[in-house]
Amino acid sequence: MHLKNSKIIVIKIGSALLVDSNKKIRNKWFSNFAKDIKKLKSKNKKIIIVSSGAIALGCKKMNFNKSRLKLDKSQAIASIGQIELMNLFTKTFSKYKLNISQILLTLDDTEERRRSINAKRTFENLFQLDYIPIVNENDTIATSEIKYGDNDRLASRVAQITNADTLILLSDVDGLFTKNPKIFKDAKLIKKVDNLSRDIGNINIKGMTELGSGGMNTKIEAAKICNLAGCNMIIANGLYLNPISRIEKKNNCTWFISKISKLHARKKWIISSISPKGELIIDEGAKKALISGKSLLAAGIKKVSGKFNKGDHIKIIDAKKRDFARGLSSFSSEEIEKIKGYHSNEIQKILGYVSKSEVVHKDDMVEI
Repeated sequence: MHLKNSKIIVIKIGSALLVDSNKKIRNKWFSNFAKDIKKLKSKNKKIIIVSSGAIALGCKKMNFNKSRLKLDKSQAIASIGQIELMNLFTKTFSKYKLNISQILLTLDDTEERRRSINAKRTFENLFQLDYIPIVNENDTIATSEIKYGDNDRLASRVAQITNADTLILLSDVDGLFTKNPKIFKDAKLIKKVDNLSRDIGNINIKGMTELGSGGMNTKIEAAKICNLAGCNMIIANGLYLNPISRIEKKNNCTWFISKISKLHARKKWIISSISPKGELIIDEGAKKALISGKSLLAAGIKKVSGKFNKGDHIKIIDAKKRDFARGLSSFSSEEIEKIKGYHSNEIQKILGYVSKSEVVHKDDMVEI
C-alpha cells in the first residue's frame, strides 16, 4: 500500500488544518504541505486539492462565530472567505513555483452526467497546462437541498469523475479506529479495509471540530463512493507537518482498498446508464478506429437517430446494424446531424463556435 503507482491523487484538507482553535492560520503547516505537493509533482503525479476553509476564513476575517451562522449568511461569509482561501494558496504555493486554479462545484455538477463530463474535461485541460485545481463546494450559491454537506463527499465525487487512483482525506485523527481514540485508550488503528461492509461493522465515530463539518461517518460514506469507482482512499492525520511525506514514510493511516478496477467501474457506470436516448451509425473505418482504442470522430458517422443532448447515453451501431458500443455524446443530435461525415477541423466552421473534436471520447465509450 503506497502512493507510488497512483497517477492522479485527490487530497482533501479540512478547515482545522488551515485554521487552529484560536482562529490563527497555520502558515508553517501550509508551507510544509506545499513542499509535499511539490515532491509529488516532481514524480509526475497529477494533483487535485479539495479544500475546506472558505467559511472558517470568512468568519476569521469578519470575527463571526460559525456555529451561529444561518445558511444565507454563511453563503455571504463563504464568498468573503473564498478570496482569503485562494490568496493563501497563491501566496504559499507560488513560493514553490506551483501553479493553482480554482474550481467551484455544486452537487449537480457531479451528479448530472453532462456537467460531470464538462468538469472532467476541465480537470484534464488544467493537468495539461501544469496547473493544480483547488476545488471547493460553491457555498455562495448552494442551498441546503443542493449541498454536499461536507467536503469528504465532494472529494470522493471529484475522485470519481476524474478517474483518480487515490483519495487522501487529511483529518485530525490517524485514521479509522476500533473505537473513538479521543475517549477510549484501548482503541486500535485499523490500517487496511478490504471489505467495507464486513470490516466496518457497527463502527460509528463522530469527530466534530469547531471549524469542520465532517465526522468519521462521512469519511466512510466517501470510501464507499471511491471503492465503487475503483479508487483507493486514505484517512490520515493531517495535523503533522509534511502530512503526505508522513503517509509515504510511516504509513500510520487507514487504507480503504478498492477491489474494482477503474476501467471496470467506468464501464459499469456507462452501461448502467438509463436507456440510450439515440443512436449513431458508423462506417467500417470508424469501427476499426474504435476497436484500436480511438475516440469516435464526426467523419466516421453515417446516420443519427433519435433526439438527445450533450452528455446523453447513446448506442453506437456498426455498418451491419449491429449494436457495437455505448457511450456519452459530446454533442447534441442536432449538432451531429450537421457535422457527420466531416473532418474535425471543419466542425468550428460548420457550427459557428469552438467545440471538441471527439463526438464520443474514448474514455466515455464501452464496447459491448
